Amino acid sequence: MSATVAAALKKAAVYILGDEKKRGKLFVLIGSIVVGFIGLMCLPVAVLSSMGSMEVEPPEIDKSLFNESAIIAGFDSEQQAKITEIQNGGQAIKDAMTGAGIRSQTIKAQLIYMSYFGRVQNFNVESYVNLFAAAPNDSDLIAAINSTYGLEIDYDEYMRSYTWVMNSTINEYMFSDEGIKNCADLAAWAENAYVSGWGYMNGFIGERNESDRIRYADNAGLMLGYLNYNPTDKVFGCDYDTLVYTEQGGLDTIPETAGIGLFDGSQHGIYVGNGEVIFSSADCGYVTKEVVSNGGWSSWCTYEGVDYPQEVQDKIIEINNVTEENTEESNEETE
Repeated sequence: MSATVAAALKKAAVYILGDEKKRGKLFVLIGSIVVGFIGLMCLPVAVLSSMGSMEVEPPEIDKSLFNESAIIAGFDSEQQAKITEIQNGGQAIKDAMTGAGIRSQTIKAQLIYMSYFGRVQNFNVESYVNLFAAAPNDSDLIAAINSTYGLEIDYDEYMRSYTWVMNSTINEYMFSDEGIKNCADLAAWAENAYVSGWGYMNGFIGERNESDRIRYADNAGLMLGYLNYNPTDKVFGCDYDTLVYTEQGGLDTIPETAGIGLFDGSQHGIYVGNGEVIFSSADCGYVTKEVVSNGGWSSWCTYEGVDYPQEVQDKIIEINNVTEENTEESNEETE
């Protein structure tokens, strides 16, 4: 990681990295994730540590520090004021992203703000959020932010840090309905796994590997992870250990609904719209995305435990009716 991005990522935490003792408390904070937005603020610092850019020994874990007041009490007034400023900015961004209907991009907006906006004057959250709503992709987004605020964010460096941060957590803002397992959120789950750089490993459903701290999922595990993940408690359960699916029809009958399963006879993928599918590939070793027509996908399917909208139910009924009619016609011809 270059000196440029290292300096940028340090901006958000520089006020609370004044001495080694405070650094220790900071990393306890990261590990426990108990201070909400401050925990997110510290994630870029963890990036630097993992890359070897900061020589910080892992602190002894003191459970008495696992609360906001105990940690904040160790900082001086200037540091506390900066934390409050960052918290307020982060909350304002969260509220504005929700209001703009792009809640799933909240972590991205907060990370860019915390990492690169240390010297930006007269920050207006509505104008900032509008850039995210208008940009068709991250490359255009970074270009728009650089142009608007006179910054020099390097896209590749930003993507490396963003991917690491996203891999460190499960994006809590991507779910449209935390109470019901539904196909829209399954598609969001797949997109999140792709953006976060999940790897492929047998037996994994989205958990982090303790040895390298990377998230993995095998092919069926990508779907099973969503079915087993509790977004309220932020833990993986064990209700589903086998992916149960029903092939509904050929690709010529697939409804244009994100979250539909695709099948090629051996592996599964999640249709995410715009003619694209995301799946965890043993061949390439990670969660990948491709155009449906480029693969060997032959049918679409639904998964047990996932709720589907009416248009999908209607399509299934239509396919079944056509099948019954064809069967009746065939019987008449035989007679």
